[in-house]
Amino acid sequence: MYRSHTNGALRLADVNEEVTLSGWVQKVRNKGFMIWVDLRDRYGITQLILDEERTDAAVFETAKSLGREFVIQVKGTVIERVSKNPKMETGDIEILVSELTILNASKTPPFTIEDDTDGGEELRMQYRYLDIRRNPVKNNLIFRAKVTQAVRNYLSSDGFIEVETPYLIKSTPEGARDFVVPSRMNEGQFYALPQSPQTFKQLLMVGGMDKYFQIVKCFRDEDLRADRQPEFTQIDCEMAFIEQEDILNVFEGMTRHLLKEINGVEVGDFPRMQYDDAMRIYGNDKPDIRFDMKFGELNEVAQHKDFGVFNNAELVVGIAVPGGNSYSRKEIDKLINWVKRPQVGALGMVYSRCNDDGSFKSSVDKFYDQDDLAKWAEVTGAKSGDLICILSGDKNKVRAQLSALRMELAERLGLRDPKVFAPLWVVDFPLLELDEETGHYHAMHHPFTSPKPGQMELLDTNPGEVKANAYDLVLNGNEIGGGSIRIHDKQMQATMLKHLGFSDEDAKAQFGFLMDAFEYGAPPHGGLAFGLDRLVAILGGQETIRDFIAFPKNNSGRDVMIDAPAPIDDKQLTELSLMLNLKS
Repeated sequence: MYRSHTNGALRLADVNEEVTLSGWVQKVRNKGFMIWVDLRDRYGITQLILDEERTDAAVFETAKSLGREFVIQVKGTVIERVSKNPKMETGDIEILVSELTILNASKTPPFTIEDDTDGGEELRMQYRYLDIRRNPVKNNLIFRAKVTQAVRNYLSSDGFIEVETPYLIKSTPEGARDFVVPSRMNEGQFYALPQSPQTFKQLLMVGGMDKYFQIVKCFRDEDLRADRQPEFTQIDCEMAFIEQEDILNVFEGMTRHLLKEINGVEVGDFPRMQYDDAMRIYGNDKPDIRFDMKFGELNEVAQHKDFGVFNNAELVVGIAVPGGNSYSRKEIDKLINWVKRPQVGALGMVYSRCNDDGSFKSSVDKFYDQDDLAKWAEVTGAKSGDLICILSGDKNKVRAQLSALRMELAERLGLRDPKVFAPLWVVDFPLLELDEETGHYHAMHHPFTSPKPGQMELLDTNPGEVKANAYDLVLNGNEIGGGSIRIHDKQMQATMLKHLGFSDEDAKAQFGFLMDAFEYGAPPHGGLAFGLDRLVAILGGQETIRDFIAFPKNNSGRDVMIDAPAPIDDKQLTELSLMLNLKS
């Protein structure tokens, strides 16, 4: 028996008990005649004590050789500490060691295994197995497990059946690039790793499994950022014989359950916002509604004077920054430089101060009078003491630019409190999205999303106006889930694929199996998938998902710990019939 108790378990009630503990050496303090050792496992830390009077000489000598991260086993007696440590859960006791066994020695770690470490991110990723020993990472992984278990319990109790779907599938054009896997037994042919289990969960609905879920790995070969990994985990769900309202009610309930169970936060009904309104009021389809700063469109009150910048713009739009009139000219200049960065792309920013006496002072006073500026304040909802920030230009670009500025200002003003949760449903997305480079439409969600009832005929006349029977769940400015009511009719699916540029032959080759299935009694169905990594991070008060993944990739998609991706040898390439292709 390596241990009778864990290192976070013992208390004053256990005094005089003989115990066996195991773990890693966190710290050693050697006073010559007395040695204290902090012993750590994932449950906590227990202090060990050895001294020349009460400890066997051989055991004491062994203790002198201990270093950080040695794995040891000790036997001893629980005693009350003379100098108690109220910061430790086990701070009232210590273990008087009678036996000590070194189970494994350790090299000096490349960084300190403590909450505040001296290791940079890349170094910690290289030695991730050591990083996991630190409380912040360990606790994040435990937190993730707690969320995952709560999801499973909730869905299972609501009649959902967990079904596993294949990882080796056929490559289909779902938007992002596939990771492909060569088949040794089928020369020149390839599997793909799934971007989602989309078609399989629809086939499960055809098969009569009317409530399905799966916590599943998905893969997308696309550019990375802090909240994106090449492999990620979805809470994937599908239901049959439902309408959009049914889906929203079920998963609103699950999200409300998680917020209460995990964070102790109770929220009421989730507000709903149409996609067009989200874009107009907040400049993006995943608005953070924990704070205000709604967009005010200023064309009517700003394009009547001789200011060419505004007059030549498709859209003039502003926000009122609460308390922003206190900003110095230097601070405002920094904001202007911030929006001019390539990542944002604005050409400049006009501002207007709302003074306490009701007057205004703007950066374009040469062109606008007090009545004009008062109208700007009215449109943006600005009050005395606020600052109005205004951008102008191409409609789509300027909304994205002002949205970025809104989020940056909220961060600086402390309005994005991670302990406050503001969920939101965004509905009525466009079914199709125009690719400005090619001039062709593609599915905003995926090719299996159904249009809103009665809008199918618009595909021929005005495809950009067709609304999708689709919905996203947004939490604190992050999309945590999205889904749609699916097409379940073969002819409608064929028509949809035709409008997306598929020939009849291509449609049959890519999705014939699904459309064939629709001929055997496919029920109305729809679903939703949550991004588990992002959901867990937000519930945990953070937005970087890597901190909640046991072995994440870096920003280049590499696992620096195992050095992957990596070349494979010529023998493997030959077996996969890839050698000739690579050499040519």
